[in-house]
Amino acid sequence: MRVTIKDVSREAGVSIKTVSRVLNNEKYVGAETRARVSAVVERLNFRPSSAARALAGKRSFQVALICDNPSPYYVYEMQSGIRDRCEEAGVRLIAQPYDRQSSRLLDEIEALIESIRIDGLILTPPATDNPAVLALLRARGVPFVRVSPGSDVGVSPSVFIDNRRAAADMTRHLIDLGHSRIGFITGDPDFATSAQRSAGYRDALGDGGIAVDPALIRPGTYGFASGESEAEALLALAQPPTAIFAANDDMAAGVLAVAHRLGVRVPDQLSIAGFDDTPIAGFVWPPLSTVRQPTRQMAYQAADLLLSPGEDASERRELDYAIIARGSTAPVVG
Repeated sequence: MRVTIKDVSREAGVSIKTVSRVLNNEKYVGAETRARVSAVVERLNFRPSSAARALAGKRSFQVALICDNPSPYYVYEMQSGIRDRCEEAGVRLIAQPYDRQSSRLLDEIEALIESIRIDGLILTPPATDNPAVLALLRARGVPFVRVSPGSDVGVSPSVFIDNRRAAADMTRHLIDLGHSRIGFITGDPDFATSAQRSAGYRDALGDGGIAVDPALIRPGTYGFASGESEAEALLALAQPPTAIFAANDDMAAGVLAVAHRLGVRVPDQLSIAGFDDTPIAGFVWPPLSTVRQPTRQMAYQAADLLLSPGEDASERRELDYAIIARGSTAPVVG
């Protein structure tokens, strides 16, 4: 028979209301009582019914992720991290892809709010900085958390890494290997992270006494194909770069594909670096040196901010990154 909240209440020796408060992660429950109830929930494998919980109160126990990113690996990691936290809270995740160029964008988000009666949203770039989306959510009074916002950081809780400093550190890694002609492929201009990572690249060149060469900076879109096309342009220069740093791993993989096609040896003739440390960084050969962005943990923390709101309505959680050196980068030859 299905375990009910009454069974948990009886086994833990507390009221049904107390069990409900623990399940909903509400305040005013002592640490010892919370631990006892949680232990019983786990032992009995109790899974509360979302429908029953919704009928009992004003919550639907459903949250939505608004995501528009050309990297399937980033999307997967984001969904997985949010789902991990939602499962702990007994909340359902609805992943809503969207087209930021659509004239019906706001209508679609409003329809989501109306039809599903969600308890809150998690926004990823570039929706995280879309003024019209933010205005809509604030006007409707829908709680939301943003991942990697680049503007108006005080209007909501958010989770981020220091993209500018991370990109600077990766560029310094290439400089420390002796590279001075370092190509850079930017990300989609609609993403604040693109400008942040571009600024970090420029910071490191300046710190290293290397002049910025506009010919070595190419506009990408965060997609594999743009990494290919921009790598072809960089490698066709009269003085091609000895290293190329792409603003995400998908584009870096595109650079690597072009190098293989042209017979350019990596890393002997060309070092390649990416950003994110998505699974593709380890699938390609040689595996990519990259900036490890803890995407799954960022997603988990974003969900935690949404499901366990604190006193600070604009809380910002900064996570650490790491420079991961693999086989695609090496000291410059000659």
